[in-house]
Amino acid sequence: MDGLDVRTLQRRLADFAAARDWGPYHTPKNLASALSVEAAELVEIFQWLTPEQSARVMEDPQTAPRVADEVADVLAYLLQFCEVLGIDVLAALAAKIERNEARFPVPEPGEEAPDDPSRHSSE
Repeated sequence: MDGLDVRTLQRRLADFAAARDWGPYHTPKNLASALSVEAAELVEIFQWLTPEQSARVMEDPQTAPRVADEVADVLAYLLQFCEVLGIDVLAALAAKIERNEARFPVPEPGEEAPDDPSRHSSE
């Protein structure tokens, strides 16, 4: 597939919405809500699976396309959200990774990793 860079995909999504006059509905609040709904639909697929079943979900020919579709929906809304707010999604992610690398350094050899469930890398 051609055109798989973030900027091109954002432009395609914006053109798709504009051609259907959806612009007035693509507010940050609405896009954040839609993103949350799509993420919940992804979670629903995994809701009652064991960790082992969830690790093999893409091996199931009926479930794999559902997972891929929900991932695409989540990404589409995230990219549209970033477009509307002027967020460079790749720069934001790179900055977040850098902050997490500083916040959660790799333990020195022989040192145990902190076992604190309240510290999560996405905070």
